[in-house]
Amino acid sequence: MGRYVVRRLLQMIPVFIGATLLIFLMVNVMGDPIAGLCGERACDPATAAQLKREFGLDKPVWQQYATYMGNVFTGDFGTAFNGQPVTELMASAFPVTVRLTLVAILFEIVIGITLGVVTGLKRGRPVDTGVLLATLIVISVPTFVTGLLLQLLLGVNWGWIKPSVSPDATFGELIVPGLVLASVSLAYVTRLTRTSIAENKRSDYVRTAVAKGLPRRRVITRHLLRNSLIPVITFIGADIGALMGGAIVTERIFNIHGVGYQLYQGILRQNTQTVVGFVTVLVLVFLIANLLVDLLYAVLDPRIRYA
Repeated sequence: MGRYVVRRLLQMIPVFIGATLLIFLMVNVMGDPIAGLCGERACDPATAAQLKREFGLDKPVWQQYATYMGNVFTGDFGTAFNGQPVTELMASAFPVTVRLTLVAILFEIVIGITLGVVTGLKRGRPVDTGVLLATLIVISVPTFVTGLLLQLLLGVNWGWIKPSVSPDATFGELIVPGLVLASVSLAYVTRLTRTSIAENKRSDYVRTAVAKGLPRRRVITRHLLRNSLIPVITFIGADIGALMGGAIVTERIFNIHGVGYQLYQGILRQNTQTVVGFVTVLVLVFLIANLLVDLLYAVLDPRIRYA
């Protein structure tokens, strides 16, 4: 196990460098950041040259990337165009998005897996058909429609929640935004769990456990569920980074100043330091989440061993 973890950590280095390099190049070709910094009126040549020197934009792209990566390993993600360090923006944005993501993941695990197990065990019955129809509707409706509809009904018409989340963004305020963020993934988790449960229910090891006279609850929890959760855990692990990076729509609807909000503002203002800095951290989140998922396989299935 130890050697496997070390090997995976070493493999993450070129992936991290390649992903950050790709993002750095894409951000640098999306437009002139100095033009976005100056606003509607174009900067005069002297001011533009001074700003380029100040932010290091007068150097070749490869040199900018090398300087940026050197600073990243010292904890310096650069300075936004408003003069605020990117690390300060991260310190205020990431805790909010992490709380939002935790709420969304909790909905996926509790509701998605529960519905998937129930429908998988009762495949072909009315409850199975009803849940499949409901998940298909959720997948078909765009997230911004679901978010705006819940905001209108629960926040404006009925007054059950605040239409906009406060700057503190407590867990209680993030329940509805978390449900909106997790809605599509929750539907996929339900359908994936259902398929995995229905497939493994016909396996020989389940028939053997039933033939041995084991209680139905033990057969489901210790034999059927543990093996069926492997593809589900894979999906949820990859979904963690996707939820954090893809929360732009949800955060815009509920006025949440998290990672999605900062990325939107950075792209809108062509603030390369902000965009690249936040995406760099999201790349690390993806890599670490995938590593933890791979290690969790051995917990769910004792037959899996890492050399």
